[in-house]
Amino acid sequence: MIHSKCPKCHVGNVFEGKVYSLHKQQMNEVCPHCGVKYEVEPGYFYAAMYVSYALSVAQTVTVSIAIAILTRSESPWLYIAGLALTILIFSPFNFRYARLILLHFLTPKISYDPRYELALEAENKNQEASKQ
Repeated sequence: MIHSKCPKCHVGNVFEGKVYSLHKQQMNEVCPHCGVKYEVEPGYFYAAMYVSYALSVAQTVTVSIAIAILTRSESPWLYIAGLALTILIFSPFNFRYARLILLHFLTPKISYDPRYELALEAENKNQEASKQ
């Protein structure tokens, strides 16, 4: 999941590109390796909003506590600025990993199948053997 791989085969990429880039994050509709369709049903990724919300709450609470401990300030503007910056910085991360958490851990219709990785390893060994 950390490397944004498919929950079924752990080989194909779920997203194109990096988390933080100047391009819009693009999610593949199907796995380029095993062909599993990521959006199980129409509107499926609306549930990722709840996961993203949980991630945002955890991040903002952590930053609030860090600001309180490090600055010992009671100024609300310091907290508002720190939390706004936190939400802005973590938005691309939350978008991507909320969907990945939803796919990997909260989708019973998609489960890991090790045959895809074993087939890829066998294919790589055959290619290496043919090169020698």
